[in-house]
This record gives sequence, C-alpha cells and structure tokens, in this order.
Amino acid sequence: MPYGDPMNARVRSEERRAEIVRAALEVIAERGYRGASLAAVAERVGLTQQGLLHHFPTKEALLVAVLKERDQWDAVPDTQWRIDLLASLVEYNAMRPGIIQTFSALLGESVTDGHPARAYFTERYARVRESMAAVLRAEYGDRLPNGLTPERTAPLLVAVMDGLQYQWLLDPESVDMPGAFRDFLSLLGENPETPENPA
Repeated sequence: MPYGDPMNARVRSEERRAEIVRAALEVIAERGYRGASLAAVAERVGLTQQGLLHHFPTKEALLVAVLKERDQWDAVPDTQWRIDLLASLVEYNAMRPGIIQTFSALLGESVTDGHPARAYFTERYARVRESMAAVLRAEYGDRLPNGLTPERTAPLLVAVMDGLQYQWLLDPESVDMPGAFRDFLSLLGENPETPENPA
C-alpha cells in the first residue's frame, strides 16, 4: 500500500477548510469582521494561527470564502425565482439567525472605505436588483399595479428584505419578519391612487 493517499489528504483538507469557514462565520457574527481575528478562528477549530494560514493565507481570503459559502446556501437559478419563493426565503432566514447576523454585520461594515467586502457587496447588490426586476416582470409585466416599473421597484424590494433583517435581529420578539415581508408583497399589487373606504 502506498504511503499516504493524495485523495484522502485532499478530502481532509477540504473538510478542514469547511470547518474553518463555519468557525469564521461564528466569530464574525459575534465580533464583526474587523473584530474577528485569525487567532480566534484558529482557536475555535483547534489550530494554531500558522496552521490556519496553511488553508487561508490572509484574513481577506477567509472572508471571501465565508461570503461564497453564504451565497451557496441561497443559490437558486435566476430563472427559478418567483415572488412566493422570496417569501419562503424570508421564512427560511428567520430560522438561521447566526447566518443572517454574520451577513448583516459584514454588510454594515462594508460601506466603509477600504473594506475588503465592499466590492463583493456592490457587485452582489447589482446582481440582486437585476434578478428581482426579472422576478417582478415575470409576475406583473412591464408595470406593477401601482404604476412603477420592475426596475424602479426592485431596489425597494431588496431594501425591505435587508431592512427587515436588521430590525428582526435587533428585536425578534417585536418584528415578525416573514409576516412583514408578506405585507409588503401585498402592497405591490395595490394602486396607491385608489382611496380607501372610510371605516
């Protein structure tokens, strides 16, 4: 039998990388990116900092891996998104507060100059707005019932989804994130120029 199996070694390395990414998600959720150190992540997985650097040579490389891992969990082909699936995604997010906390912490920090995740989030939001416009067009056509185009509505839809996450993280007992998002979706089909009947 040959000494050392390269295939097994590669599998073990991938498993270790996945373990490090999960630990990094936890540490970033607790401390934010700037407060998260490689030493803290390494300690959580039972490695020295030098051992961690063997898998991720820089903190920025680890951050990129964290962001890519997070995107994989939500990966759905753009052609398969529908309005009702967006509501299901919000319900799903309400069951994984740690992941949402990590994402929100990184998003908040990324608006600062020089943050390594700024380009990622800028590009991600451009993709998401385009994808949401396509979802809205498939549901409503070129104009929503309220008169707005899908392109004008898409940033509002994204803002509601992410804004609700922040409010829910701060006060989950008071903010029904899935319910509030469903309420917003119902507003998309209403014409604001139609006055309500007096009570």
